[in-house]
Amino acid sequence: MKVAVIYNRDSQSVINLFGMPNREKYGKQAIKRIVDSLKKYGHQVTALEGDKDLINNLEHFMPRVLKGERPGMAFNLSYGIQGQARYTHVPGILEMVGVPYVGSGPLAHSLALDKVVAKMIFIQNGVPTPPFAVLSNPDFESPDLTYPLIVKPKNEAVSMGIKVVNNEEELRKAAQVIFDKFNQPVLVERYIEGREINVGLLGNNPPETLPPCEMVFGSGGPAIYTIEDKKGKSGRTIEWLCPAPLTEEQTHQAQEIAKQAFTALGCYDTARVDMRLDAEGNFYVLEINSLPSLGEHGSYVIAAEKVGLDFPALINRIVEVASSRYFGTPTPPTIQAGEKDPQTLIFSFLTERRDRIEKRLEEWTHLSSRTSDPVGNTMAITQLDNRMQEMKMKLVKEFTDTRSAWTWETNAGFEGGTLFIGHIDVPLDSGVPVQPFRREPEWLHGEGIGVSRAPLVMLEFALRSLRYNRLLHQLPIGVLYYLDEGRDCRYSAEIIRAAASKAERVLVLRPGSPGDNVIVKRRGQRKYNLIIEGKPQRIGQQRKSPEVILWFSNKIAELSNLSSKKDRITLSVTDIKTSSFPMLLPHQVTATLVLSYNDAKLADGIEEQMRILFKQATFKWNLERISDRPPMKERRNSLQLSKPLASVAQKWEIALSEESSVVPSVAGLVPDDISVLCGIGPVSKDLYTPQEAVNRISLIQRTLLTAEFLAQDVTSGRNNKK
Repeated sequence: MKVAVIYNRDSQSVINLFGMPNREKYGKQAIKRIVDSLKKYGHQVTALEGDKDLINNLEHFMPRVLKGERPGMAFNLSYGIQGQARYTHVPGILEMVGVPYVGSGPLAHSLALDKVVAKMIFIQNGVPTPPFAVLSNPDFESPDLTYPLIVKPKNEAVSMGIKVVNNEEELRKAAQVIFDKFNQPVLVERYIEGREINVGLLGNNPPETLPPCEMVFGSGGPAIYTIEDKKGKSGRTIEWLCPAPLTEEQTHQAQEIAKQAFTALGCYDTARVDMRLDAEGNFYVLEINSLPSLGEHGSYVIAAEKVGLDFPALINRIVEVASSRYFGTPTPPTIQAGEKDPQTLIFSFLTERRDRIEKRLEEWTHLSSRTSDPVGNTMAITQLDNRMQEMKMKLVKEFTDTRSAWTWETNAGFEGGTLFIGHIDVPLDSGVPVQPFRREPEWLHGEGIGVSRAPLVMLEFALRSLRYNRLLHQLPIGVLYYLDEGRDCRYSAEIIRAAASKAERVLVLRPGSPGDNVIVKRRGQRKYNLIIEGKPQRIGQQRKSPEVILWFSNKIAELSNLSSKKDRITLSVTDIKTSSFPMLLPHQVTATLVLSYNDAKLADGIEEQMRILFKQATFKWNLERISDRPPMKERRNSLQLSKPLASVAQKWEIALSEESSVVPSVAGLVPDDISVLCGIGPVSKDLYTPQEAVNRISLIQRTLLTAEFLAQDVTSGRNNKK
């Protein structure tokens, strides 16, 4: 499980600093000891300050989970930074954003910190507590209590401001210190002469009680535990006797009173009840610490050791009881040895590896392989080949030319099965800035992360989950990766067509669009290179023929008018370059024209009209079609293919839907009689820009969808088909 240890120590990262500051802090060594203990039991752990950056830091560490996936947990040690009811601040934030956490909730912490309210609740629930009074201001009337008395701030912890007084003069001096220093009412209660007994509690409904501990005070000063004692500045020695030397009946009585106090305030998981035992054998609850110290020499840790819980075991047990409270079991459900359900096995495999999946994605984004970078592409395809070999996928020489396309398959081959098609090259121009990998709470950024890297990582881990569960090589699966997406598949197109014709269904590894869509229809796209050339002319020279660039500028509007919304055909000029000699006007224009279309016959007609338009020119011109990406037509068999995928999505409450796109893909190369879906990769945004990003939850969702979609073939019998 992912566990975030949350504490307050150094950070003052708040919008404004005002109000009562926190005086309680965990030491660095104590925090490290807790972190190391959690790691010892196999948890993934980070330590975070409980400040205004907490939500963002938690989202980075434990992103949104799938349905059925156990979220991470916070191990709350936070005393707060400033203000009232500081113990409640971090639990309140965790409640709001939906992060499970160890320990009591905001209400119990608030009640425990308000010593007056806590004592009133104790009295209502029959929990013995010393008689008390509340002093609201320095002009208080002397309380009707018998001296000696003990005074303390109404809303503080760890013995801050505590003092024993023997007369009214001492009472007024001690109370004034609290009014001045803590700016809050003063709690006054009868001082109970006797023994100091602490009882730790662990668990819920009902909590277990640890052996009572007795605090033995050294000589000098009153027999109370002061802040100076806790900081080692009092000059006396404090020792713990555990178990406390009590009779069996007294031990039982102390533990039952502690349970009553714990239940009365609604505490969870852990607490420590401080009480006094007078000479007549009566117990009195002084307070309950809803956030008991886990310091190495504290009574809570000492008592736990007496029942066989060393420090790492105690910390892990606290996580277990909190986990039981949230999820109904002390530990995550285990997979039974005889369990055969592929979906359960796949889910467990993937959710346990979410960090590894994101780490692999980071590795891929660091490996640059733009279309124009042959070295980068060679390194990338070598890396991919290594991954495929790790999974015992075999290279298919028939559909591999080692220049533009590589194909691998399982032992069952892929004929009559499923073929995945993706591209390794990132189609970005050399002038586009490199985008390094970075995480945001909901998005992962990096070069080519949406168009290439995330779909690749998704497929790898989907296949790994099948192999881990001994399903992969039973299934007819092929993987084809090509290296010329940025060149409109000019060299790989024939291999893609031939390989797709052997499969029964093709899944194209393009990114899904926001809204959790897959693509069932795409427009085709043709690119043309246009060159118009005239005679060089001097600037200011009188001339009979127009300037080349002015003539073409006027023709752009006419080209645009060839577009037809009705026929869903669009013609655009996407790039214009000029050539000229020194001191002369441009004599040559080179332009790229892009034609987006659904119907090839209509596209042929537009192309003919383009040629007619340019024939009017008095210049030399040449119009060359440099690529043609066929449209992906909507097919009945493709719609049928999306149904089992949608069924898996519904199971995990993923809102998968179908849409069409104007952007072309290799799906248009798949023969019409083969079912095909495009855009099955993780949901992405800002494609082909320096802001390109993939949705974090979609990365694991689409991986799970892909793996379970393939695993359905095991039960349907499709794995026997070749």
